[in-house]
Amino acid sequence: MAGIDPVDQLKELGTTLSGIEQVLDLDGMRRDIAALREESADPDLWSDQERAQSVTRRLSYLEAELGRVEGLRQRLADVATLYEMAEEMDDADTRTEADDELGTLHKAVQQLEVRTLMSGEYDAREALVTINAQAGGVDAADWAEQLQRMYLRWAERHGYPTEVYETSYAEEAGIKSTTFTVKAPYAYGTLRGEHGTHRLVRISPFDNQGRRQTSFAGLDVVPVVEQSDHVDIDDSELRIDVYRSSGPGGQGVNTTDSAVRITHIPSGIVVSCQNERSQLQNKATAMNVLQAKLLERKRQEEADKMSALRGEGTSSWGTQIRNYVLHPYQIVKDLRTGVEAGNPSGVLDGDIDEFIEAEIRWMRQQEAS
Repeated sequence: MAGIDPVDQLKELGTTLSGIEQVLDLDGMRRDIAALREESADPDLWSDQERAQSVTRRLSYLEAELGRVEGLRQRLADVATLYEMAEEMDDADTRTEADDELGTLHKAVQQLEVRTLMSGEYDAREALVTINAQAGGVDAADWAEQLQRMYLRWAERHGYPTEVYETSYAEEAGIKSTTFTVKAPYAYGTLRGEHGTHRLVRISPFDNQGRRQTSFAGLDVVPVVEQSDHVDIDDSELRIDVYRSSGPGGQGVNTTDSAVRITHIPSGIVVSCQNERSQLQNKATAMNVLQAKLLERKRQEEADKMSALRGEGTSSWGTQIRNYVLHPYQIVKDLRTGVEAGNPSGVLDGDIDEFIEAEIRWMRQQEAS
């Protein structure tokens, strides 16, 4: 927006923010907040821990979202006042301060605008993320563990609670697979563009000859199931195994066979949970994960059928999506949106918002075309 008169920039941002406010329905948001506050004050709510946590998470999210929008509206008014003061006093420092704040506001409004693009059936859900090491041996296992840390750090940066359901450790280093949830509204809509294969190029720390190694890890993102979802699962189609959960290097975590692995025989989907001490709790969580994966498979099959009827290609984005190159140069590049970052260490520490926002815009364009 450089070179545009600040008054015009403020008008443009004000118009954009008005559109965002209309899409988000602030009055409806306030009504929901009032209802959730009343529900959270009910002393009987905490007799159902899962329901209580869901209510408090939703309330916290809506309060933060409303505060974010109202805060931006106030900041727009404040920066307009700053420009007026700079003009009246002919003060270069005040004008510089106003210019800096306007630039920050422009970015903040753009980020909020991305939220209005998430209008898919399941976009408002929490996210269930599974990462699997693919080609690359021990480097791929190490890469899968780095990706797990990247997404957990991203969630931590935003204050989103997470829960790791299961981690299968590799023998030498890293992990074979992991499954975790991001417990925040719109986590699925935010992360679904991350679904696909992530490629790492680096000098292998596990190669004594210091050769360059290419490794791959696959990321699967599905929406967490809710009570309104219906997925028929016949008990006769399940194989349930119990085993002793373990940590890196075979270190025992539990001394009983509390971990649960469920195989859905018709689809071949395998899910595991080992984070709870109780076998029953692990089984219940594993069933929820299985339901989520079957629901997503059903949704994808329906989308593919519609695409076939329209004469379109597949609607799945489960291909190689991003390269992380650490040698001979350093860059992270998204293959769909073209977004690049020259600081891979920052990206691997969870600084991935620019990639995610570009993906959301890209997916909306794909769905609209």
